[in-house]
Amino acid sequence: MAGAFAPAARAPRSENNKLGTAAGTGAGAGTEDGVSLASEATGVTGLAERYAAALFELADERRALDEVASDLRALTAMLAVSGDFVRLIRSPVLSREQQSKAIEAIAQRAGLSPLVRNFLAVVARNRRLFAIPAMVEAFLVQLAARRGEVTAQITVAQALSEAQHEALNEQLRRSTGSKVSLNVQVDPTLIGGIIVKLGSRMVDASIASKLQRLQFAMKSTA
Repeated sequence: MAGAFAPAARAPRSENNKLGTAAGTGAGAGTEDGVSLASEATGVTGLAERYAAALFELADERRALDEVASDLRALTAMLAVSGDFVRLIRSPVLSREQQSKAIEAIAQRAGLSPLVRNFLAVVARNRRLFAIPAMVEAFLVQLAARRGEVTAQITVAQALSEAQHEALNEQLRRSTGSKVSLNVQVDPTLIGGIIVKLGSRMVDASIASKLQRLQFAMKSTA
């Protein structure tokens, strides 16, 4: 699939330097192709925050925060509907080159900005694609903080319509008294309903959770 796309334009040296600095601070940046990535799960949050901070700085310099945020949300949406994409970023078997070519093809086909495409290329070269969801979350949290907003992590069984998105945003704004930025992820295993996480607070109103509670209650009375 990657062969059907032209290579992304080479990024400015300063851009690569900043992204490379973030990449180099993570433990095991030199992990060889084919080596299990299981051990890299430790410290994913810190790793993601470093990459997100580097991307945020570059996007801020280029006055492209909204564009980058939109691209990252698009990535999240693609991961929600494509099992193949999820397997690509998590695979310990695919080589560095295979992952790099595949993510380049996906980014170009999705029409992502050159900055985000280069960011993904750096992430792929350093075998950190598995942390993309955490990187997206860290970037959006930083953007919300810059704008005086709070970030709500929303998980739903299927994508929200624009009207549902706006209604949920308004409801949370009234509840918190603050501007709210929604980071919506789709998880079909919820079956239905919604999970809302806002800071340390979480409301799980998913059908899957209700079924689990019902199953537990039935076992307790058996």
